[in-house]
Amino acid sequence: MKVFITGTAGFIGFHLARHLLDAGHDVTGYDGVTDYYDPALKRARLEILARSAKFRQVEGMLENAALLSQSIADARADIIVHLAAQAGVRYSIEAPQSYIQSNLVGTANLLEAARATPPRHLIFASTSSVYGGNIKLPFAETDRADGPVSLYAATKKSGEAMVHSYSHLFGIPATCLRFFTVYGPWGRPDMALFKFASAMFEGRAIDVYGQGKMRRDFTYVDDLINAIAGLIPVVPEMGQPVAHDSLSPVAPFRVVNIGGGHPTVLMDFIRAVEDTIGRPAQMNMLPMQQGDVFATDADTKLLETLVGRLPATPLATGVRHFIDWFGPYYRYTGIR
Repeated sequence: MKVFITGTAGFIGFHLARHLLDAGHDVTGYDGVTDYYDPALKRARLEILARSAKFRQVEGMLENAALLSQSIADARADIIVHLAAQAGVRYSIEAPQSYIQSNLVGTANLLEAARATPPRHLIFASTSSVYGGNIKLPFAETDRADGPVSLYAATKKSGEAMVHSYSHLFGIPATCLRFFTVYGPWGRPDMALFKFASAMFEGRAIDVYGQGKMRRDFTYVDDLINAIAGLIPVVPEMGQPVAHDSLSPVAPFRVVNIGGGHPTVLMDFIRAVEDTIGRPAQMNMLPMQQGDVFATDADTKLLETLVGRLPATPLATGVRHFIDWFGPYYRYTGIR
């Protein structure tokens, strides 16, 4: 296949591109390499991808509609995977315009480019954050998701709605994937595991929000990538629903959760990091932050129906893989 991936310098985009390249596919990447976090980490990911002759990288912002459209046209991609976005719940409170430009304007630009050069399947990365204040657990794709509690979630839900409209109007088969707290090697420095490991190696205290009682459906990155790869050939078709489906009645469009379906209490997650590093964490116990939700839990019945397997890496194993990468990469000195 020929695959066009936005966000190849990012955590998930890097892993997906590497997986597809290893499988022999041609990958065109598109990324702005912004300074939201350490650009050197993003460049290091791209250097690994560049070792493959089947990889081509375009450096550009989603807001650059002309470059994005031309890049997609040049790639002649069978599959478009739109992963690039301004991420992070908390940062959306500090820098809302970044989310508006990247996640709304950027996604609209990508959809126009896909309209001009239609793929066989468009995949859009969304988030479990769209479930917002829902109190019913686990979260199912058919649950209402119209009560976002952060601007980040609101922009991702808006992205889903825009993708649906283009799928309906122009017949572009599309799948929106709601990710649940992804972690693993080469992860983002703004995420909890990165912050915990850095502080613990340096003997600093970690900030523990929600008094450590919050629960998250942690999903190891390799499991997520296997699920995405499995969903790429599963192209939505109107009038062809499967069990537990979220298939739209008016578009070749569906939404799929990708998570393990096994929420972990934050304190248990911290204990797994302590056990792996071999030292106790000093903790600053804090209340929940604005925009956070107390618990996430993925209903994975649709994912299992579509791909026949579910994320299954045990938390202790996933944390070990992360620390095995993190320690040597940063020489135990923390994050630049």
